[in-house]
Amino acid sequence: MDGDDCNFPPDSSDDHSQRGSVASSATLSRAQDVLVYICGDSAVHLTVEGLCSVSVQELGRSVREALHIPESAQDAFAFWLCSPLLELQLKARHQPYKLCRQWQDLLYRFTEASEEDISQDEPCLQYRRNVFYPKSKELQIDDEGVLRLLYEEARGNILTGRYPCDPEHWAGLGALSLALDEGTGLDGQQFSTTIRKKKLSSLLPAHVAMGSGGLLSTLRGKLSRQTGLEQNLMAEYRKISTPAGNSPEPTQLLHQYLNTCHSLPYYGCAFFFGEIDKPVQGILQRAKRKAVSVGICLEGVYVMDVKEKHVLLGLQFNELSWDHSYPEEQGDSHILWLEFDGDEDGTPVNKLLKISSAPCLSKTKPEHCTLRFKERDSTHN
Repeated sequence: MDGDDCNFPPDSSDDHSQRGSVASSATLSRAQDVLVYICGDSAVHLTVEGLCSVSVQELGRSVREALHIPESAQDAFAFWLCSPLLELQLKARHQPYKLCRQWQDLLYRFTEASEEDISQDEPCLQYRRNVFYPKSKELQIDDEGVLRLLYEEARGNILTGRYPCDPEHWAGLGALSLALDEGTGLDGQQFSTTIRKKKLSSLLPAHVAMGSGGLLSTLRGKLSRQTGLEQNLMAEYRKISTPAGNSPEPTQLLHQYLNTCHSLPYYGCAFFFGEIDKPVQGILQRAKRKAVSVGICLEGVYVMDVKEKHVLLGLQFNELSWDHSYPEEQGDSHILWLEFDGDEDGTPVNKLLKISSAPCLSKTKPEHCTLRFKERDSTHN
């Protein structure tokens, strides 16, 4: 979600927007310690003067300096405020501290989360890919540090299933991740040993690595499945080499990984959770809803099945018309309407898809998902 045109509510110290984890504004003229998280479970530690009024533009200079991001690639990244309930990309003029103080107001406005979930939710400040950055420009980046930042974010989206992909994609991507971590010189025994230490879930999407499980899944079946996955990974791993048979440079492997991700049309999307109506199969069946994630990027809109991890609908903007409604009188949620041409049994028809906003399905809060501004101790080194 992009915050460019949001009319944020005014800051208030006596309503539900007051954050218990945020220091009072009276202390903010002093130096504050701020953690800016980047993908891959790491963070940039900054010490900021006058945090209350610091803008994204000012923070950006410090983060780019700490990460050694060249000026040519500075537009590839943006600041985001993220929690399990909402992901908001910030603009240069936004002030992260003030938005954190208003976080609950933003959740009430832009999510369908319960009051209890909203009261417990806290955002973290992230530095990650700019949703408006063209993939064509990304292909021109040669700086290894920048490529690794993009790789870590893409890898996380592959492993969590946010980017659904086919077996030929996730097997090749998993092999590239292994090559980046361990090099390309592992023999068969070393490969198997390494896989068992790292675990398949660090290389393949969770739903692929874990399987369906359940009582009907026997130990023998699980072992057979894991063996098959390892063999697929091994086959893809052996393909990774230069024409001369040498080990590729890290930048080559990073480019290969990102190029494969670029073939997924929803790469670089901003996402939100929603629900669509399931078709009724019989007259006695009650209408049900299917949980979906909706990705929106520069090219179009993509609707993914959250449970099955596959794309239900993908449309370029020139293939659709859209509208937004909020029928408060019906007690319904925010609704995104997509109108597009389709066919039924070979007959052209006009279709209309109703996507209702829904709370994030995951109630698990990442350990890093908190943003705490702390007064800098004078004895701090």
